[in-house]
Amino acid sequence: MTSIRFAFRNLALAAAATLLCTSAALAANASAMADAQARYRQDMAACASGQSNQDIATCRREAKNALAEARRGALNSAPDQYQQNALRRCDAHQGEDRIACQARILGEGNVQSGVEAGGILRKSVTVTPGQ
Repeated sequence: MTSIRFAFRNLALAAAATLLCTSAALAANASAMADAQARYRQDMAACASGQSNQDIATCRREAKNALAEARRGALNSAPDQYQQNALRRCDAHQGEDRIACQARILGEGNVQSGVEAGGILRKSVTVTPGQ
């Protein structure tokens, strides 16, 4: 009889733990979805006001696609990811050019940016003595 009580107690504890973990995961997912919905509304407002520097159709499509990616959990906008992607683009270069590219991405040199310009211009000057 006591073994049945212990088994029932263990089963009840396992069920409670599963319920707690599931509710925590759902709460985190609900928070992420609320953030995604808020971001979507901001993006659509930017589209309507003309502040996106895109035509309205493209802007709305991008906002809808970002919301769909967020719903699937595939939208990752971590700053680390941007830097990793930028550093990977330096792999197209060899030797000193690659080292210089990586240095620019990591913040050396001058940086100019602007949405109107279409991106970020990173510039560094290397002085090489004449021969």
